[in-house]
Amino acid sequence: MRSSRFLFSLSLSVSLAGGIVIGQTVDPKSEPSAATVASTQTNERYRIGYQDIISIQVDRHPDLNQTVPVRQNGTIELFRIEKPLVAVCKTELELANDITAAYKEKYLRNPSIRVSVTQQMSQPVMVLGFVEKPQTYYLNRRVHLLELLGMAGGPNKEAGTRMIVARQGSISVCQQPDTRADDANTVSVNEFKVRDVLSGKSTFWIQPGDVVSVLDSDIIYVYGNVNKQGAFKTREPITLTQAIVSAEGLKGAAKKDKIRILRQKDGSTEREEFIVDLGQIEKRKAIDPILQPNDIVAVSEDKAKSILMGFVDSLKGTIPNAIYRIP
Repeated sequence: MRSSRFLFSLSLSVSLAGGIVIGQTVDPKSEPSAATVASTQTNERYRIGYQDIISIQVDRHPDLNQTVPVRQNGTIELFRIEKPLVAVCKTELELANDITAAYKEKYLRNPSIRVSVTQQMSQPVMVLGFVEKPQTYYLNRRVHLLELLGMAGGPNKEAGTRMIVARQGSISVCQQPDTRADDANTVSVNEFKVRDVLSGKSTFWIQPGDVVSVLDSDIIYVYGNVNKQGAFKTREPITLTQAIVSAEGLKGAAKKDKIRILRQKDGSTEREEFIVDLGQIEKRKAIDPILQPNDIVAVSEDKAKSILMGFVDSLKGTIPNAIYRIP
């Protein structure tokens, strides 16, 4: 865990040192803030979206300068222009050309218009679960999963070992020519190990509309001939031996050579079974297996050993009495 936190801190430090600029963050329960951080580089391919805030500058006519939001119907209203102009799905240059044509038609002879999106509020990404700052983030450039995790402050102390990214095929209202209709209705779920993301082993580029969730502490179940049965939470991978220790060890009649690990198959409700010899593991003749979340460790009872121990227990109860009866 210490190494994972070190890698996370190192990655975050490198990002900050490189001058990375992030989008404005807001709490999902509150209205978006009026302020946002602009990207250091203009993305000419960016298409204006709903709720974006647009700055319009008219050279030699400062009275016409204004900052306007894109309304819910995708239009903006301008000074001296009677009809609203469609802004959504256009680039800054395309919208500037439309505004130029609108002013040139009836109001200005040779207008020079500059348009810039000051707040890109139409590309939300949500980070949920066990992170320091679960929020909705409005991005104005491409980011990868590690960087987004850094924006959210990283996993908190209750986080487990896994995280998922749920992705809808496309949330853009501006369908590109190469976008298939089926893509917009497809939802995929990608699962990652937190440690792999923090170390850079897993790289995944985030898209608008993605929902990232860092999951709770993993659960391992141990039952049977152990001193403490139950569900045990773990925030990092543990081995079979560690799980047995969490269950306060085996009982005397436990069958060490046939400990079962029940593991759910991917995409199924069925479980597969693995037989492990704990005695061989203790002798370092077998590998101590790493358990997966929701594994069930079943420790069986050795019938012969149980009978023998029961006999010994009965002797413990009768010997003092026999001694007491000796004249």
